[in-house]
Amino acid sequence: MKTWIMKLIPILLLVVSVQAFAAGDFRIGVVDTERILRESVPALKAEKRIEKEFAVRDQEIKKISQQVKDIQVFLDKEGMTLPDAERRNKERELDNLNVNLQRLQREFREDLNLRKNEELVVVLGQANKAIQQIAESEKYDLVLQEAVYRNPKIDITEKVLKYLANEK
Repeated sequence: MKTWIMKLIPILLLVVSVQAFAAGDFRIGVVDTERILRESVPALKAEKRIEKEFAVRDQEIKKISQQVKDIQVFLDKEGMTLPDAERRNKERELDNLNVNLQRLQREFREDLNLRKNEELVVVLGQANKAIQQIAESEKYDLVLQEAVYRNPKIDITEKVLKYLANEK
């Protein structure tokens, strides 16, 4: 008898929850997280901060890259007419610049990715707070941040974007 009742309880719970859902008492919302990270005010501000923070290093890398190109062009044009010692010096200089350039580019990418991830955590925290506020104020029972398909009727991404734009 006990086993029969234990099997019946999950079925009754399922029936009750399906009836509540069918009665319209259950509200679901879906948020496009990728869109929040692309279009939200905090995400755009973070992107500008990062660009400003890394602009000097980017210019330095571009400058060294141009030096590498200039030396390569010089060696291609004048390399055969240069004395051996001068040509070897230019080739050594080119090799050193290339090694330095690759190191700077690698460090730049690593630091940039680290900063982007730091800012991403902050933006996602703000977005989660906004989602929670909207869900509580509008009485949502469930809000999903990722879905393979989202019906525009239940997509609340625009509400989250507006909330984040108005938040100071």
